[in-house]
Amino acid sequence: MNEKQKKPQKLKARLPRGFVDRSAADIRAVNEMIARIREVYEHYGFDPVETPLFEYTDALGKFLPDSDRPNEGVFSLQDDDDQWMSLRYDLTAPLARHVAENFNEIQLPYRTYRAGYVFRNEKPGPGRFRQFMQFDADTVGAPGVQADAEMCMMMADTLEALGIKRGDYVIRVNNRKVLDGVLEAIGLGDEDKAGQRLNVLRAIDKLDKFGPEGVRLLLGEGRKDESGDFTKGAGLTPQQIDRLLDFISILQTAETALGSHPLVQNPVAGDQVDVGAIFDTLHNNFKDSPKGIEGVLELKQIWQLVEAADYGPDRIKIDPSVVRGLEYYTGPVYEAELLFDVTNEKGEKVVFGSVGGGGRYDGLVSRFMGQPVPATGFSIGVSRLMTALKNLGKLGQREVIEPVLVTVMDGQDMDALGRYQRMTQELRAAGIRAEMFQGNWKKFGNQLKYADRRGCPIAIIQGGDERAQGVAQIKDLIEGKRLSGEIEDNASWREARVAQETVAEADLVAKVREILAAQAEDRARAGGNG
Repeated sequence: MNEKQKKPQKLKARLPRGFVDRSAADIRAVNEMIARIREVYEHYGFDPVETPLFEYTDALGKFLPDSDRPNEGVFSLQDDDDQWMSLRYDLTAPLARHVAENFNEIQLPYRTYRAGYVFRNEKPGPGRFRQFMQFDADTVGAPGVQADAEMCMMMADTLEALGIKRGDYVIRVNNRKVLDGVLEAIGLGDEDKAGQRLNVLRAIDKLDKFGPEGVRLLLGEGRKDESGDFTKGAGLTPQQIDRLLDFISILQTAETALGSHPLVQNPVAGDQVDVGAIFDTLHNNFKDSPKGIEGVLELKQIWQLVEAADYGPDRIKIDPSVVRGLEYYTGPVYEAELLFDVTNEKGEKVVFGSVGGGGRYDGLVSRFMGQPVPATGFSIGVSRLMTALKNLGKLGQREVIEPVLVTVMDGQDMDALGRYQRMTQELRAAGIRAEMFQGNWKKFGNQLKYADRRGCPIAIIQGGDERAQGVAQIKDLIEGKRLSGEIEDNASWREARVAQETVAEADLVAKVREILAAQAEDRARAGGNG
């Protein structure tokens, strides 16, 4: 007796951790947002470029020579020529490769923008995904801080173009040379201290979250959080920590003062703020660090440029406490921060925070070139910014009208199907969303149920009698739904025929337009009364 063949296991449908499916509403919201951002970039004279999702791993700067698989933070695979490739983890490193590879054909300064998905091989968590979209703009081949100042102004203009009003955002600007100068002053300037410098910068970046005492622990031996998890510290001596926190205190004092316009009343001190004097104070505190002094001078130049263009601290603010962690930043760094409150998953009111940032990365293209190539740029976190705009009611408000449904009364008659298809195409040619029903046509009631679930505004119905007369029934599904709530018996329903009427095929498009316009007017009136 033969054994019964085992029934094949049904494949379980499951989404990989850290990834999400996107709905039609989200896709439309992103497209709307990107269109507005693109318009600002184009006005600034930037042009689009596109790089592939994969790059050679060493080009991304993530190659790990001591690992069988270079997979720290990136998703990697080995090609048939034994070379490692990785999904890009940002849009900046691929641009650097693109510029270096096409250097002789590119016109410098090269001003470009691009949007696309990036991938992080990290542990996923709430609001932390392994695939997300960024929208970048970069200027390559411009060494002066005027390019950085322009980036900050473009970020401000972009946020306003998206409907975020002044007072609800700020572009905060610092210079990595200032931070590197601080580290240089406490003995961390040498190349062999690069890893320790990065740990120190990460600790400083937690100042708002953990306060000075929490950061003191992260700068030293380490910090244990409420859950008992221990984060190893940067290993500084108590003397180094004291000096570093003194510098941070000086920078924070400068930040508070620079939050006011020059020569306006200081609400705290009761006198006028002299911004030049503040930069002089910063300058004096870095007298032992040439790199720090250079950073302070560049900050002052950016401040002068944005002030001259009338982008005051209500839009762009010099903030010497800004830290951006990526290792390739070499000069000015900037961050776009939203200042309004939102409710988090715990029901608490929190400030929304950063939605993008960037800075100068003069060494990134040079890795491929063997010669200095200055560059600066910024990146917008599309998904995060979309969440913010939804909170403000600034996105997804544009109404999408579902398609007019052309029903199918006889799916076996090719002449009938041809007529239905022609009506559908005529509606589409007139700019009206339309679809011909493609499911099981034999149960006509199911077609109307489909139209109802889909939210179709109108159904077109043509049986054999109508086809012989060259006419079609137009059913106003919106009006019909309203009437169904008001009419109680069949006799009343038959009398109230305003929801359905017969028109000649030649007049079909015009009549559909008329009904759609009336529906739009009703929605506008209802919205105005709300």
